[in-house]
Amino acid sequence: MDIATKLEILADAAKYDVACTSSGINRSAKKGELGNTIDAGICHSFTPDGRCITLLKVLMSNACIYNCAYCVNRAENEVRRAVFKPRELADLTVGFYRRNYIEGLFLSSGVIKSPDYTTELMIKTLSILRNEYKFRGYIHAKAVPGTSPELVEQLGHLADRMSVNMELPSHQSLALLAPDKSKQNIVAPMRQIKNSIAEDRDTRALMRRNTTYYSQAPIVRKERAFAPAGQSTQMIIGATPESDYQILTLSSALYRTLSLKRVFFSAYLPVNADKRLPNAGVQLNREHRLYQADWLMRFYKFDAKELIDEEHPFLDPELDPKANWALNNLNVFPVEVNTANLETLLRVPGIGPRGARKIIRARRSTCLREPELRKLGIAFKRARHFITCAGKYQGCSTEFEPSVLRAKLAAPINGGRHGSRSAKVALGQMSIFDLQPGAKPETVPAFTTRLNLPGAQRSMSMGAGPFGQHRAYSSTSSNRISLEGSASIGSSSAKATETNAPKELVSAGALASEALPGWCA
Repeated sequence: MDIATKLEILADAAKYDVACTSSGINRSAKKGELGNTIDAGICHSFTPDGRCITLLKVLMSNACIYNCAYCVNRAENEVRRAVFKPRELADLTVGFYRRNYIEGLFLSSGVIKSPDYTTELMIKTLSILRNEYKFRGYIHAKAVPGTSPELVEQLGHLADRMSVNMELPSHQSLALLAPDKSKQNIVAPMRQIKNSIAEDRDTRALMRRNTTYYSQAPIVRKERAFAPAGQSTQMIIGATPESDYQILTLSSALYRTLSLKRVFFSAYLPVNADKRLPNAGVQLNREHRLYQADWLMRFYKFDAKELIDEEHPFLDPELDPKANWALNNLNVFPVEVNTANLETLLRVPGIGPRGARKIIRARRSTCLREPELRKLGIAFKRARHFITCAGKYQGCSTEFEPSVLRAKLAAPINGGRHGSRSAKVALGQMSIFDLQPGAKPETVPAFTTRLNLPGAQRSMSMGAGPFGQHRAYSSTSSNRISLEGSASIGSSSAKATETNAPKELVSAGALASEALPGWCA
């Protein structure tokens, strides 16, 4: 099988993994070496739904010894299988980078023979890139559950970011849909990655510390830092009956106990006929609300229990979580923008972290009213119902009642196509593989985009799915949410959505745990 065929198979097999938007690390170019990394991410093109494409997202192999019910690459499925040789994938990555098609690599894999054997192939690939080609670009690698700690350590020193996917929100659901995997094999490498990152950070701090009064030559590290961009995880939403309350509680525990950079949610997409799985189609609204709630927890200083509780275990599909919280806590509002502190301003719908800091700086020199707030970039149309300027309520004739305000703030989600950029991007902008002769652009799936490079001899594609950077947009403010997802555990995971799943799965109340609710009980 030639490399082009392998690429077509393995890039398509990786399309269900959410990919990254920002590297999380700054690494400048160096003479004699190839590439660099910018923490803000590197954007070349956008898919029709606004996602940024920068990485070559591919599997090492779609062959897998596991039989996960939700995975298109499970052992029972009759699909074309392919395996990249380490040299083939390394050469392909460098070739794409030199042609400016990509800025980094997102490497996942099915489990070939064993987790250790699969990880060894990935280590060989990354070793060729880092040591032979001196590649300094961004690399996101998956740690396969069940891999020996020694191999995880080696992989972490070659990759910028690592991920171990939890796949499902509870270990009971994991046992039902992925019986070959266990919570111990998933959580163990996550804890190892966390501890290794902390030890590496402490080591670097000690190396920088000057313990004598004499001038010393700068100490040069002989090995790369361990996963300097941290780790992330991904879980499928909707294939199992866990509520949003359980999912957000688990996410909060992961951030607190394992120091994750991101928890990514993937709406379930039925790709296999299995009686353990629901038959419902994709529903992205729930995924979008979970991302909004996750953003509020990480950047707006919200606690998960403020956004959702056991009595109301699902997020409101008509209101973003921040607006819903505001309507449930009208006693806090209206807020005087000229005197309120930062924490209070962050609670106002339409005011994000950047806008709140701008307000605090601007009001030192002037009294803020509607014109000034609009100039600061505040989403005044939403914020006006919850603020006063110099004592004057800005909601005008709008009645300060939950039902009235709800009608003003409720807005439907357009299936992942939110954001001003989505309306400006031409269909078929970027693609690795050419369309079939005679195919019409409208027949191409929504996740396929095209790239037309002037002077290029052939058209390249980023695979059949969205690659690299993924962006969603929060309706809580005008801020853009940048997302990074990870590779699947053992194989490429299918996406998930809210639906009714078999009743034999665990009920909502049986998943609580102090460390990792639903997982590490």
